Amino acid sequence: MWDILEKYEKAPLRLTDEEYLAVSDTEFCARFRERVHHTLEVQFYHALQTGRPMDAGQLKTAEHMCLLWQKRGLPEDHHDYQYAQRILSMARDCAEGKPVDLSPHAPPEVTDKDREVFFRVVHDRRSVRAFDMERDVPDELINKVLDAGLWAAHACNLQSIRYLVVREKDEPWLFRGSDIPPGPVHIAVLQDERCYLANTAMSLKNRVLDAGAATQNILLAIHAHGLDGVWLTYEAPMIDRLRRRFDLADYIRIVDFIDMGYGVQTPFPPQRPDVSERIIVRT
Repeated sequence: MWDILEKYEKAPLRLTDEEYLAVSDTEFCARFRERVHHTLEVQFYHALQTGRPMDAGQLKTAEHMCLLWQKRGLPEDHHDYQYAQRILSMARDCAEGKPVDLSPHAPPEVTDKDREVFFRVVHDRRSVRAFDMERDVPDELINKVLDAGLWAAHACNLQSIRYLVVREKDEPWLFRGSDIPPGPVHIAVLQDERCYLANTAMSLKNRVLDAGAATQNILLAIHAHGLDGVWLTYEAPMIDRLRRRFDLADYIRIVDFIDMGYGVQTPFPPQRPDVSERIIVRT
């Protein structure tokens, strides 16, 4: 499973300017996000919390990464660059002792009705393994559930998640090898391992968690949109078949996949224990 990671494990955590300018755009953007996160964003929020002005020197790394962004000729309307510029602007105010008000960016209050709907989605989701194969899932709905996956928590904001979206009617039995009939839409959750070059000290388990968080978000979004899905994993022959069919680069890792569509079965809800039965330690 981890064979393709070996070539990246010894990558340096920090690069010279020349190296930053020579790496791929994907790796550079990941390193850009990681540096802004670890050298500015975390410190900025801590300064706001404690009421202490930031040291202006804490802005230097992010400012330098923005200069490298410009030297690479990357678009300055890109969301990564715009986010960094916004954080830098607020951090400069903080360093100068000026008030910074983040209240306009606070999420709306979660109402009782919101909570009811959220927990209903969580509790009512089922793993459905039979679908109406004649009923197409609109691309608009597929895009919405994929977007939910991109909003999952991700270590160091490295944003490694990628997708394959394959309709069964276009690639019949390409996903054969699972223990169920194929669904109408297959979503393979992938990771671009170049993103993890930005923090090679990160534990491998973080990478698994990144993909798992995205997959769970997708499953919940599928149910919220009135569709059904099931979370599945791969055997080696299927992985090899997908890699060959789509000519996937060695830095793209196939993690898991979801079959989704309009379900034609209603599984009885699996029962869950009471929380108190599963708490090992509570202080």
